[in-house]
Amino acid sequence: MKIITVNNQFQGAEVALDILKDKLAEGAKTLGLATGSSPEAFYRALVASNIDLTQVASINLDEYVGLSKENPQSYHYFMEQHLFKHKAMKAHFLPDGQARDLEKAAKDYDHLIEQHGIDLQILGIGRNGHIGFNEPGTDFSSQTHVVNLTPSTIEANSRFFDRKEDVPTQALSMGIASIMSAKSIILFAYGAEKAEAIAAMVQGPLTTELPASVLQEHPDVTVILDEAATSLLK
Repeated sequence: MKIITVNNQFQGAEVALDILKDKLAEGAKTLGLATGSSPEAFYRALVASNIDLTQVASINLDEYVGLSKENPQSYHYFMEQHLFKHKAMKAHFLPDGQARDLEKAAKDYDHLIEQHGIDLQILGIGRNGHIGFNEPGTDFSSQTHVVNLTPSTIEANSRFFDRKEDVPTQALSMGIASIMSAKSIILFAYGAEKAEAIAAMVQGPLTTELPASVLQEHPDVTVILDEAATSLLK
């Protein structure tokens, strides 16, 4: 696990762009993408860059259950606004949170991941150590699945909604095994509120109670942090 400390998200985005350029030069064809505040600066930098993604497909980590693609709080909408409408790509895929049969939608998504593979996966991390929507207690062998969101995750995401009652309580998420199948991973974390999760991810025991700790087992992970997020690292 490689730790890179940066001054801010903009510097972190530039570091990630350099990694992306190297992976594309090596032949990467599929990116795993994340939503949330942590990768926003990376997407802005990617849109502003001259990096050609026309032969690159993307596969997103997760999507809320029950929200339409047009809902401003859906992850389809987030990706459209932050990347897809600005940068031409070969294809992009997200879980179908409106599927009538969510279990089938999860299995279909796993098949999609198997077909394409993921060359470079972008991640954030939740305050409770979740990656994707894999909450504490999620088995490391899990693949795409329906997640019942924890109260802490609902609380954290409520800032994006008018009312806490509007926050979905379920999501479709890549599983931990799905994430670990990526050849390379970049994880962004900024702010003191992420420091505890980062310290546990990097230096704590390997445990399903801190899902991101599984990244200790991955051969190619780059963690991009600001100083506040590193404050509890020894």
